[in-house]
Amino acid sequence: MKIGVYMFPTEYSMPLVDLAVALEERGFESLFVPEHTHIPSGRQTPWPGGGDLPKEYSHTLDPFVGLMAAAAATRNLRIGTGICLLTERDPIVTAKEVATLDLLSNGRFEFGIGAGWNLEEMENHGTVFDTRFRVMVDRAKAMQAIWTQDAASYHGEFTQFDAIWSWPKPVQKPHPPILLGGETKYSLRRIVEFCDGWIPRGRAFTDPQAEMARLKQFADEAGREMSTLSVSLFGTRPDASYIDECRAAGVDRALFTLPSEGKDTVLPLIDQFAQFIGE
Repeated sequence: MKIGVYMFPTEYSMPLVDLAVALEERGFESLFVPEHTHIPSGRQTPWPGGGDLPKEYSHTLDPFVGLMAAAAATRNLRIGTGICLLTERDPIVTAKEVATLDLLSNGRFEFGIGAGWNLEEMENHGTVFDTRFRVMVDRAKAMQAIWTQDAASYHGEFTQFDAIWSWPKPVQKPHPPILLGGETKYSLRRIVEFCDGWIPRGRAFTDPQAEMARLKQFADEAGREMSTLSVSLFGTRPDASYIDECRAAGVDRALFTLPSEGKDTVLPLIDQFAQFIGE
């Protein structure tokens, strides 16, 4: 099982480039970062984690700029969004960003996506909250068309364009892996329909065998081979017996949580997590 981490990178946390270098030196497979373009100060939507919204949500760096810096400082470390909020992005521009990052990182990018939870944030971008999942799917499929067609066209519910030219195309073929977050039956149906993997949250993955069986059920119903789907567990509990359960169940990647703090806090944690590499 591959071992990686995710962190909200900010202006006050351990610099993302330094973190990427330290991870690669220790043999970690990947680094994932989330996205929030902003947090409305008058937010009414409750944070799914409960309690007050952590400070880092309004301080996180742009994921594509940050990951490009991390890629430039490393050679083998895979980089990914966990998750990119497609409900807040223009699909043509984002397709260009993803393809550029995949090219400049020599095919090391993993495209984790999601619909988001913050009503005020996405509606500032013009997305109506109740349509967020349809918008996400529509934009993802439009981007797939741009990546795989020389003269791409797409006519969906929310995204429409006649034939366009857009290069570069991604290094990874047909495109970087699309990993979808979420744990509902609707999310699993979307995953087996058009994605390359699942990125569930650790706190919802209490029974690895049962969760993997759920995914297989939907894959079987759609005629999709499980071997074509990866599973990256977001926020894995750093417990050896639990990780063994995840590995036995077929989880491909464990992503441990790093706090948005300085190197004096972060480096000891990655040293602790490094014990799981190669087990």
